[in-house]
Amino acid sequence: MTLPGVLLLDAAGPEAGLLAAAAAARGHQVHAATTAMAYAGYGPELKGLLAGRIVTDFAQPDRPLDEIAAYARRHGIGAVLTVNEYLTELTAYLCAELGLPGNDPGRARAARDKAAMAEAFTAAGVSTPHTVLARDDAGLRAALADPRVGFPCVIKPLSGAGSAGVTVVSGPAGAAAAADAARAAVGMYDSGGDPRVLVQAFAAGTEYSVESLIQDGTTTHLAVTRKRVTGGPKRVETGHSLPVSLPPAVEAAVHREVEAAIRAAGIRHGASHTEVIVGADGRCVVIEIGARLAAGQIGVLIQHALGIDVWAALLDVALARPATLAPTARGYATVRFVTSPRAGRLTSVCGFPKTGSGVPFVRWRAVIGGLVHVPGANGHRLGSFVVTGPDADEVEERADALLRRVRIQVEPILENGPGQVRPASTSAIAP
Repeated sequence: MTLPGVLLLDAAGPEAGLLAAAAAARGHQVHAATTAMAYAGYGPELKGLLAGRIVTDFAQPDRPLDEIAAYARRHGIGAVLTVNEYLTELTAYLCAELGLPGNDPGRARAARDKAAMAEAFTAAGVSTPHTVLARDDAGLRAALADPRVGFPCVIKPLSGAGSAGVTVVSGPAGAAAAADAARAAVGMYDSGGDPRVLVQAFAAGTEYSVESLIQDGTTTHLAVTRKRVTGGPKRVETGHSLPVSLPPAVEAAVHREVEAAIRAAGIRHGASHTEVIVGADGRCVVIEIGARLAAGQIGVLIQHALGIDVWAALLDVALARPATLAPTARGYATVRFVTSPRAGRLTSVCGFPKTGSGVPFVRWRAVIGGLVHVPGANGHRLGSFVVTGPDADEVEERADALLRRVRIQVEPILENGPGQVRPASTSAIAP
């Protein structure tokens, strides 16, 4: 019997690679819809898994849908998936076009465009910070004067990802620069030039995300993830840990708000990643939602801490098969992201962990000699590693100890002379 083919919209990145490997291991032919530039960056292992590919232009609004649908019909595709934040709306339309399990295309923009998301949340009664769409500088001033926003507030782009262009503003003086940063954060397939930004009331509290899987409109929450986030104007994630146990009443409130957000965004088949803030009083507000599996190795954390094969589950949902979601382990897992303490040119790295007992995953992505940045977005990470074990405190302590051993050397690039650099002393990445 010939199994249906599996099509991934852009198979770049570790999450997509794991999904492709899971589908191939089950005997499915794996195909990728990609761009010429993205395909050039696929590694040999991923290329070896692919039975075929279609090269398209995701920046064109109509071309990918028609081209990919025709390709899928020719190649017997029975499941279309993506882990790419920017392609979830296209995935919903493709599934509808092909008659495959997918999300509601009429509401899929609410999981991609943050203005549409805020509007959908408000209409559905989801507890979410008050958000204003500022279309120009006059709109920005009006939004900052809105008493429902106040200070501090958050200024961010409409369609960005990975915290790029997101700034916490403490007063009017920093608003113009924050709006410029939001406008400059062009999405992966956007052409730029959009003057609009979002101004959102700041939600104080502890940041979590809820990882869920939805099948035929029924939601199963896999885990609550605690976020490590930097302070200051740029709130960049430095680590994730799961599972987190919240007080029962708080957990129930979080799940209730997340499920309302899932419905508002039309997510009915597949994964969702919902970012929430829980205040000191236990009240939950939803910040954003993604119609995809979480990035940042959260799928790896779930697999190692809870024994849930998230990749197989995603395939089962996409193929309209019952997914196995019950935990088979009761462990704990955390990931740490390595970042640079200063901007400049990376000259050396030492002490970065290797895979081994209790360290099942490591990934280094920076290039010696390349430019590095003080983290202002998740894309500025140099590498990451996962630590697992049965005890949460021990896992966190070991992860912090491993992070302290990572040392890098960066040559700052001075602005007072072309090409002049001054070597910086070796510095620990973490305190």
